[in-house]
Amino acid sequence: QVQLAESGGGLVQAGGSLRLSCAASGRIESRYAMGWFRQAPGKARDFVAGITWSGESTYYGDSVRGRFSISRDNAKNTVYLQMNSLKPEDTAVYYCAVGYSGRYYNVHDYDYWDQGTQVTVSS
Repeated sequence: QVQLAESGGGLVQAGGSLRLSCAASGRIESRYAMGWFRQAPGKARDFVAGITWSGESTYYGDSVRGRFSISRDNAKNTVYLQMNSLKPEDTAVYYCAVGYSGRYYNVHDYDYWDQGTQVTVSS
């Protein structure tokens, strides 16, 4: 089994920044992709960002491109999401995920999920 532990959520004012971290542990095989999704109340879980095993390729949702940045440290089995220029509409529960499908944009492309962390952006 794979466990994911996320940290870094919280409350921030509009225009501010936060960095989320997500560490994977347990029976995790190498060459896995990692991704971030978010879900606001009453809405579907939306793709935020994804990154390949090597870190050479990254993918972003349209609403966050240019403001958010995904990176990873394979020595620590950890993925990061740097969120800048935050807006109230970024308020959601953020989830990290591990996947082996080679695809990045859909929730079904991932195999393991964490419990999520709340990010609230005040106006």
